[in-house]
Amino acid sequence: MDNAPRTPPRFSATFDPATLAEIRRAAATGIYDIRGAGTKRKLPHFDDLLFLGASISRYPLEGYRERCGTEVVLGARHAKRPITLKIPITIAGMSFGSLSAQAKEALGRGATLAGTSTTTGDGGMTDEERGHSEILVYQYLPSRYGMNPDDLRRADAIEVVVGQGAKPGGGGMLLGQKISPRVAAMRTLPEGIDQRSACRHPDWTGPDDLEIKIEELRELTDWQKPIYVKVGASRPYYDTALAVKSGADVVVIDGMQGGTAATQDVFIEHVGIPTLAAIRPAVRALQELGMHRKVQLIVSGGIRTGADVAKALALGADAVSIGTAALVALGDNDPKYEAEYQALGTTAGAYDDWHEGRDPAGITTQDPVLAARLDPVQAGRRLANYLAVLTLEAQAIARACGKSHLHNLEPEDLVALTIEAAAMAQVPLAGTGWIPGQGF
Repeated sequence: MDNAPRTPPRFSATFDPATLAEIRRAAATGIYDIRGAGTKRKLPHFDDLLFLGASISRYPLEGYRERCGTEVVLGARHAKRPITLKIPITIAGMSFGSLSAQAKEALGRGATLAGTSTTTGDGGMTDEERGHSEILVYQYLPSRYGMNPDDLRRADAIEVVVGQGAKPGGGGMLLGQKISPRVAAMRTLPEGIDQRSACRHPDWTGPDDLEIKIEELRELTDWQKPIYVKVGASRPYYDTALAVKSGADVVVIDGMQGGTAATQDVFIEHVGIPTLAAIRPAVRALQELGMHRKVQLIVSGGIRTGADVAKALALGADAVSIGTAALVALGDNDPKYEAEYQALGTTAGAYDDWHEGRDPAGITTQDPVLAARLDPVQAGRRLANYLAVLTLEAQAIARACGKSHLHNLEPEDLVALTIEAAAMAQVPLAGTGWIPGQGF
């Protein structure tokens, strides 16, 4: 009898347990997987960059005595009434329908307390959101759900959504269990029936039509409102250049770490490019057109900490936008609901079946009993606290680099830990002067 120790069994790197489980699920059901949130694969991200703090060659600022500015002006290119934010962190578009009315109100409350803007999302503007958002951006989407000229005029800016980081080239989904009577009325849809948003605007086929649409929106709002153009990160250099040439005041680039209410898992994991890879090409397009800092760049997709904020700004962005992190700040995926998450077959921190409308935290649901669990006032305060921490962290880093404003951060303040991050961010590999693709 051979008593030699046996080699422990190993799964294939290609056919790992998750892949095998998905094959079995697909074979059993015949349908593709739908979920919310963002990509779960590990991608090059802001953690792969480090700041070079001041020492002898740079003079740091004293954190408790020397000011570090955070304000940002958006939309001064054409708009008569550009937006001034106290902090360069905004709240991304998330729809009423995907989120409860209480969650939308809480986002507005938190953004207002922090001195920043929030954004409507697909499906129109709610009175709760408008009433509690000092600065509200209205998303103009391919679906046109809930769109009306009066709400466009009530908004403080308009964001023309061409694409989203979790699904560039794809449309959104809102399943029937979340089409409540109020959601159905706002979207002019049958109650309880699945809704599929369009993947492209019905009235243009290219950038020339986009220019016409932007002109129409300006005329409709008497040239008062800044016009943003939002794209999912795929071809950021060309998309940014075309958005600028079409007349955009602000360009929003959403990387593939950005979340979604619901779409195909294959989109989330396999379409688009990382946020880190999208920033420098977008900035280069603005610089070559002579429009950097004149047309503002907002970056979104996986922003979590003040360090992420500072790194995005150092790479050339004017502001960032948060979505998933904002929902967590409100109370999403809170471990206090662990038993209920377990009953749904998941766990706190991994719950992403937002499309099913059974969120125990009352955020991604239209169930009135679950939605009532979220106190908009308390949740808004949590969000404001989180935004304050992000801002303080970014300021601490900027001061350590000797900068008196967050916008004074620059690529020269950064190095990369990996060759991939160095190539994407176009900053040197740490300990060298080498930027991959630019020689030694």
